Amino acid sequence: MNEQLGHNQMDPMSGEPVEVDGVYKNEIGREEHLKRNDVFPADPSIGTTEWELIQLDFDNHHEGKTDERLTPKKEITQHEAHLQHPRRHPDDVDK
Repeated sequence: MNEQLGHNQMDPMSGEPVEVDGVYKNEIGREEHLKRNDVFPADPSIGTTEWELIQLDFDNHHEGKTDERLTPKKEITQHEAHLQHPRRHPDDVDK
């Protein structure tokens, strides 16, 4: 039984359909990568078992590189700021 966050919820059992793509672990620690609408398998050694979701599987169209928007940028000079956008240059406001 899963007793996280103060509520009780039973993990899925062998023979039930998988609702979410991901990696699941059974009671003895065997991990399986299962897709939605698959059926939770029985364990060869203990038979029917509970399965716990340990990692979600999702496709984010990622190319294996860090998004450039998330990397720190170097300090830009006033001239570089003006070249990027003229209204960002604070000294030209009074002229």
